[in-house]
Amino acid sequence: MISCQDLTWGIPGQPLTPAMNINLAKGSLTAVIGANGCGKSSLLKVIAGLQKPLSGKVLLDVPRRGNVAFMPQQQFMDRQFPISLQELVAAGFWGKQQTAQQRSDKLKRVLADWHLDGLEQRPLMALSGGELQRSLLARLCLADAPLLLLDEPHAALDELGQELLWQHIRTWQTEGRTLVVVCHDLTAVRKHIPQALLIKSSGNVLAPTIQLINPSQVT
Repeated sequence: MISCQDLTWGIPGQPLTPAMNINLAKGSLTAVIGANGCGKSSLLKVIAGLQKPLSGKVLLDVPRRGNVAFMPQQQFMDRQFPISLQELVAAGFWGKQQTAQQRSDKLKRVLADWHLDGLEQRPLMALSGGELQRSLLARLCLADAPLLLLDEPHAALDELGQELLWQHIRTWQTEGRTLVVVCHDLTAVRKHIPQALLIKSSGNVLAPTIQLINPSQVT
């Protein structure tokens, strides 16, 4: 599903990592872990086609348009943007050919799945951090993309929200989707994700390799 060939990314002239060569199989579930600033979020943007690599390339076995869903960190969202929770979630339908009734029925189901029913008309600025995070995850559900890129999806979620998150991640993988998840909660990674891409650095000195590991190896 994802093949990274001699891939580097970051600021021009200042790659965040050594060149990476890695293949992630269709239907795989992979965490991306490492210290703040090591390039985890940027890697997801490069895979999604939202940021150009410094060198090398990323090959996907599906076209990006309509087949790649990227969930950003909520801190980069404009909470003042004048839309409702329902409008935010419904943006997941972009590019999908469905009738109005199909959209309405699916939207209702997804809002209920994420315990957001009753909040449909609430503006973004009135949402709690957890409500906004569940809204972004609900939007992801509507995308129906075979490749899901999630940047810190666990952030701001309470215990119930995290339980819902991991239930959906298991379901998505069972459906054959490929998932790449940036996650700082190593306990959750060890419990729920079978493999991790470790980007390791020490201060400003990059480690010589980037490794695919079993999360249980992380201490």
